[in-house]
Amino acid sequence: MMRSLTYLGCVLVVMGLAFWAYRENYATQASMGQMSQVQREIAGLREELGVLRAEWAFLNRPDRLSQLVDLNFDRLQLVPVETGQMLDLEHVDYPKPPPPPDPLTDPQPELSEEPTP
Repeated sequence: MMRSLTYLGCVLVVMGLAFWAYRENYATQASMGQMSQVQREIAGLREELGVLRAEWAFLNRPDRLSQLVDLNFDRLQLVPVETGQMLDLEHVDYPKPPPPPDPLTDPQPELSEEPTP
């Protein structure tokens, strides 16, 4: 009697493990399918980014920009750039970082191991 219960238990355990492996196999295949779809989407977006970069480089060619400036100079009321308009980076007024907190005027509560009553 005990031997047949042991065999039955082993068969049930093997069947349970087989069912678990079956489910994991299909879950893995579904994840692989999603991953390949995302990789195809990434490849398409990279290709699109390459096209956009090429278009940007084409539109920002110096000779093309010079022609556009010449065509629209009067309409845009552009003035020539003079050397007096250029500054060194030291003269640029960047925002200053906030000062660190002063421990005398703004004390931080100390963390202690013991709870206070």
